[in-house]
Amino acid sequence: MDIKIVDVAKIAKVSPTTVSRVLNNNPIVKPETRDAVLKVIEELRYVPHAAAKNLRQQKTMTIGVIVSDIKVSYNTDIVKGIQTKAYAQKYKVVICDTQNDLDIEREYLRLLMDRSVDGVILVASLLPEQEIVDLAERGLAVGLIGRRIDHDNVLNVHTDNVKAAKDAVEHLISQGHRDIVFLSGYANAKDSYDRLEGYIKALGAHSIPFRPELVENGNFNETGGYEAFKRLSGKGLAFTAVFSANDEMALGVYEYCNQNGISLPGELAIIGVDNDRVSKYLTPSLSTIDQPKYDMGLLVADKLIRCMNGEMGIPRLSVLESHLVIRQSSVMYSR
Repeated sequence: MDIKIVDVAKIAKVSPTTVSRVLNNNPIVKPETRDAVLKVIEELRYVPHAAAKNLRQQKTMTIGVIVSDIKVSYNTDIVKGIQTKAYAQKYKVVICDTQNDLDIEREYLRLLMDRSVDGVILVASLLPEQEIVDLAERGLAVGLIGRRIDHDNVLNVHTDNVKAAKDAVEHLISQGHRDIVFLSGYANAKDSYDRLEGYIKALGAHSIPFRPELVENGNFNETGGYEAFKRLSGKGLAFTAVFSANDEMALGVYEYCNQNGISLPGELAIIGVDNDRVSKYLTPSLSTIDQPKYDMGLLVADKLIRCMNGEMGIPRLSVLESHLVIRQSSVMYSR
């Protein structure tokens, strides 16, 4: 039977992260916890992935970057930040586009592991948390953007998506809107969950009932945004504003409104997320949440390279600030 670290954790009644800390002699583990874990390790005859760790010691100066959809400018800007930092430190970058497909993501990971990259950065990953932890347990340095996982070998960089969404929706409410659409991204994406949570919190803070029928998935791209808004419009629902979970889907809403003679923002206000380069050039210019995308890429690559070079004490979690950018698309609402 192949004993895994999760098996040790289950019997010792601790987290896999704690078992990892024991194996790596991390001083933050309490002595009694360490003894209990070591006892289970001995009883199960658990052998850590020593071969994998030894392989990691043979540096290839290569970082794998797995991204959900390279066409989305949010991801593109992050990748540019990663490349800038990596190339400055003489690292090569292998970019893998999963097309938002979990099976493709797993296949790319297997390919990267076979090629023995020194570390991997996951951008908007669909992998279950335990699979990411398993990667870290094999001695691979992991950088994560858009999610948080508490593990010694996982470096997290993200923004507060709940707060950003709440700020966006509260801005629309301040303009007199109560019936507000939420265009979500992929249903299983962490960003979608967080921005939905912020949307619901903003409504609740102003005693506005949450209407599930005003939520539609647009898959984080322009075509998805267009089709999602078309479906909503076909239902004959009452609404006066749209919170789009990213600017790309907002572009789809603009296109639909242009084709159907809907005035922005006179008949419909809209706000997005990401502050894509094109957003300020639209007519009307798009209100949005500015995300420090390039800086997120720079930071996660910097942390990963320092970790791979054996530096200790690197902060595992970094939360960068985002802020509301108010432009023409969400103001001057005529009631």
